[in-house]
Amino acid sequence: MNLAREERIACRVVDIADAPLDPLDAIAFVSDDAFGGIDVFIGRVRTRSLGRQCVGIHYDMFDPLALAVFRRAAEASIEAHDPQARCYIAHAKGKLAVGDLAVVVAFASAHRDAAFRGCRQAIEAVKYQAPIWKQEHFTDGSTAWSEGTPLVAADAGAGADGA
Repeated sequence: MNLAREERIACRVVDIADAPLDPLDAIAFVSDDAFGGIDVFIGRVRTRSLGRQCVGIHYDMFDPLALAVFRRAAEASIEAHDPQARCYIAHAKGKLAVGDLAVVVAFASAHRDAAFRGCRQAIEAVKYQAPIWKQEHFTDGSTAWSEGTPLVAADAGAGADGA
């Protein structure tokens, strides 16, 4: 249980061409008998975005910079909610189809409230701070690059498109 902070954080960028994201990897990483709460957020590619029918999304990122942002998000969540917690953040890159997993965040703590809050803080930081470029592909053959998510307080809720 007394692991160094860097041993309690796992951050990954997963090329979808190599393997899908696996929530069980996240749960296995954060699991510890000292923790009574594990919260997991799983983000999937949905069928509609901005009022249009989607067939998929292409995510691109500069891995080293994205991983640095993920690590800072995990560190901040641990610092804010439980200094002994564990946090796992993984994001897919490449072309994902509807239903594919795009992001998995897990946060484990001694108590459920810290687990819920830590997981929420981590995913919000990924969504609002990570340098991830998203190109949506629509049924009519057109594509559109996402204009990004405005920087807002984490508890302000979902973005305009419900993301």
